Amino acid sequence: MQLHTSSWPEVEAYLTRSKGIVIPIGSTEQHGPNGLIGTDAICPEVIAAHAGAQSDMLVAPTFNVGCAQHHMAFPGSMTLRPSTMIAVIYDWVLSLGRHGFDRIYFFNGHGGNISTIQAAFAEIYADRSLARDGSNRGPVKCKLANWWDYKPVYKYCMDTYGKSHGAHATPSEVAVTQYAYPDAIKTAEMTPKIAPSARYTDAEDYREKFPDGRIGSDPSLANPTDGKKLVELSSKGLIEDFAAFVAS
Repeated sequence: MQLHTSSWPEVEAYLTRSKGIVIPIGSTEQHGPNGLIGTDAICPEVIAAHAGAQSDMLVAPTFNVGCAQHHMAFPGSMTLRPSTMIAVIYDWVLSLGRHGFDRIYFFNGHGGNISTIQAAFAEIYADRSLARDGSNRGPVKCKLANWWDYKPVYKYCMDTYGKSHGAHATPSEVAVTQYAYPDAIKTAEMTPKIAPSARYTDAEDYREKFPDGRIGSDPSLANPTDGKKLVELSSKGLIEDFAAFVAS
């Protein structure tokens, strides 16, 4: 069930049986020479949609621009400052809480978002901790999960790609986008075959160290068949974890 394609009476009816909602959250940033700029938003969006079609789960619109300042030397990348992202997450959660949602599950596709999402949760929880006695606001609980962290998904990635998986512009995430958008599959020469790995700071430092955008990966290994399997595995993990979270 998708929030954007539901009417308000349908959402009101959903709230009588569940107070949980999934928010796909990602980023708009370069993903190497054959990766789509929307990869980190596409992956959680596609997996959550698949899960929502198989279960009684409400899926919110995708939060599709995240913290990606280090990618800004590559054309097409977009970013929010951490403070901006915290403020927006805060308002999204308060908006949903106003309607009675009390389990907000952030389904993430970008590692660079993690610390900022957790900081946003701390801001939300601080409101209740610092509220005066007698506040009529109920407790809202938030959870962060990365689509690649469910054990069967991680195992599939390691078994399939091994040391070529890397940390950014990975074959797994590119494979998911190839499955989702077969008409947008890109090809490119990877030189070196497996990209280097290193620490980085700002956008210029990142591009100097990783000229084609990859970190430790060989995304030429990606294919739509792997993408379909990864969507199925991650969707199953999401359904199970979300159900447990809502019941907590």
